[in-house]
Amino acid sequence: MHAVILAGGQGVRLRPYTTALPKPLVPIGEEYAILDIILQQLKAHGFQRATLAIGHLGALIRAFVGDGSKWDIAVDYAEEKKPLSTIGPLLNFVDQLPENFLVMNGDVLTDLDYVALLDHHVATKAPLTVATYQRKVKIDFGTLETDRGRIVEFVEKPVLSYGVSMGVYAMSRKTLTPYPRGVPFGLDELVLDLLARGEEPAAYEFGGYWLDIGRPDDYDEANRCFEQVRSALLPGRRAAPVDAP
Repeated sequence: MHAVILAGGQGVRLRPYTTALPKPLVPIGEEYAILDIILQQLKAHGFQRATLAIGHLGALIRAFVGDGSKWDIAVDYAEEKKPLSTIGPLLNFVDQLPENFLVMNGDVLTDLDYVALLDHHVATKAPLTVATYQRKVKIDFGTLETDRGRIVEFVEKPVLSYGVSMGVYAMSRKTLTPYPRGVPFGLDELVLDLLARGEEPAAYEFGGYWLDIGRPDDYDEANRCFEQVRSALLPGRRAAPVDAP
């Protein structure tokens, strides 16, 4: 039960919040940093170890989390000397991971059952399993379809639904070992390469609560509704809130 938390990004879309704080440490509600919530969830789901891939303002994350004893999880760190995208950081310590493990972005708020995702991954024997969510997007324009210069369909400000990656994945070590280390390598590149080789990743469809707080609008929404979803996000016995540096 090992989780890798990707916490090395610069959080450009969330500026100015991330000018002084790494994105996983931005506050949610009045008591918690998002990384605090994630570590509490992992402990509640039975994870014993977590590796934090850090980069931008990584010293603050080290100061906040330490060795993980506040959450009763053994925490170690992998520091990026240069940005390596989503999958690149894992390749530098893939030999230290178990055969199947969880990977998640450090800016995700969800009540997803991480163990169920990992169990599904093992059961399907997929090279990679992506937790997916139906994201609704409102188009602020009237949309139309044309045929030979004539409008044949018109919809005023439709709401479209797309399946999107939640930023939470179950992976297998053998899937990653063929790729070179020390170079940027993203999840998109991994998925496209697997598809090209006929090794289709699995989708784990989820319909519960999920927000990626990488955008200011979503971050504001997370704080607005936190009290309503608090009990779902923090299951079981909770650790005392940890003060951010």
